[in-house]
Amino acid sequence: MDRVIQKKTWGTKRLVTIAGITAAVLFGGWMIISTASSKSKLNVDTERITVSEIKKGPFQEFIPVNGVVMPLTTIYLDAVEGGRVEEKYVEDGANLKKGDPIIKLANTDLELNLANQETAVYAAQTQMQISHNSAQQNTITKLNQMADVDNAYKEAERVYLLDKRLLDQKAIGLQEYKAAENAYAYQVRRKKLTTQILKQDTSLTKQEADQAREQYAHMKSTLELMRKKVADLTVRAPIDGQLTSMDAEVGQNKNKGEHLGQIDAQSGFKVRVDVEEHYLSRIYNGLVGDFTFADKTYKLVIKKVFTQVTSGRFQVDMQFVGEVPKGIRKGQTLQIRLALSDETTAVLVPKGGFYQQTGGNWIFKVAEDGKSAYKVDIQIGRQNPDYYEVLQGLKPGDKVVTSSYENYTDIQELVLKKP
Repeated sequence: MDRVIQKKTWGTKRLVTIAGITAAVLFGGWMIISTASSKSKLNVDTERITVSEIKKGPFQEFIPVNGVVMPLTTIYLDAVEGGRVEEKYVEDGANLKKGDPIIKLANTDLELNLANQETAVYAAQTQMQISHNSAQQNTITKLNQMADVDNAYKEAERVYLLDKRLLDQKAIGLQEYKAAENAYAYQVRRKKLTTQILKQDTSLTKQEADQAREQYAHMKSTLELMRKKVADLTVRAPIDGQLTSMDAEVGQNKNKGEHLGQIDAQSGFKVRVDVEEHYLSRIYNGLVGDFTFADKTYKLVIKKVFTQVTSGRFQVDMQFVGEVPKGIRKGQTLQIRLALSDETTAVLVPKGGFYQQTGGNWIFKVAEDGKSAYKVDIQIGRQNPDYYEVLQGLKPGDKVVTSSYENYTDIQELVLKKP
């Protein structure tokens, strides 16, 4: 007798297949979770990182710069006239008084021109004296002629007036009167002409004398200029100071305008500072800086800004405020803290390598139990060589990792392990 056999719903093979699939899914999920976990967390030895505390304190934005000590006043010595170095009176480094000779140049052409100009002036002076004497003699002659004419005029006038009376008295004839009248008229015209000639001669003589004096004065002025040029062949100290950077040897030829050296005044010092060009818009007269010398702090103030940029840098001149350090020397290099802002109170995070990877946008903040550190967003403001100003995201007392994040950029949490 046949009997119905019921088909089994869950066979052994099917159960094994389902079990295998389930195991594979579970294993895949575990791998994903494990991988994600490994990416978000990283064990870190605390000795390999730097943990810093956030503090609130005084903050001032400043930049470190180097300055070179220079004399407050420097005057450059150039050859006013060219020539051959004939004599050196002092050596480089000598302390000089104003007017002390330094070197003497020889210039034959210039000295010959001076001699010729002196000869010309002496000749002009002699000629002017001769002309003056001749003019005087001519004037005397003209005055004598005038005296003769005046005498003849008076005599003719006397005879004319006398003959006129005698004619009225019929004591003389008309012919004799006419002769006296003609003689008088002639002497009148003669006196008038002589007076005019004397007046013109006097004016001409004065004009010639003025021209001669003006020409002589011009020649003397040229002579003085030539003498000054020859005198400039001897280079002298323009001020009291120290001779430096001397570049001249006996027998050496120096062209007009060529640099010979410089005089550094002993009246004080200034500091020439190099600054990176991207600070140009923030640097102006009146900014202050300080430096340490012989365990003492001194202040400087910017007095002049040179806006020309060379090799990515520009320069400023700073002067000492108050006391000048004793023992400071020309050419000495000073390390200066140049302030770009006034001192304020701010939340501060010490500078560290973390900024290179984060740009100051986030940081690893240490948990209260000190066993881990996790990412937090922050906002950084100003900075100086020691600190960043924290504007948002941290408070005083927080501890953060400030060392480099070179290997932590994809990590969400650091697990801090003590060795």
